[in-house]
Amino acid sequence: MSTVKVIEVMSNSTKSWEDAAQTAVTHASKTLKDIKSVWVQDQTAIVTNNKITEYRVTLKLSFEIDLTKK
Repeated sequence: MSTVKVIEVMSNSTKSWEDAAQTAVTHASKTLKDIKSVWVQDQTAIVTNNKITEYRVTLKLSFEIDLTKK
């Protein structure tokens, strides 16, 4: 049986919402192992001079934790 933990993460990108989500996963994977899924909870954007200049996401990131280690 596995145990999964869920955390909330916010990230941004100047390219796209998809890139913002990938940036969050890439950054989180530096310290978390066994990331299983992400759920994009919210998407927002910053607009400057009638153009989107920054994409922002809030997501739930789930990862497996090992309860056998002490």
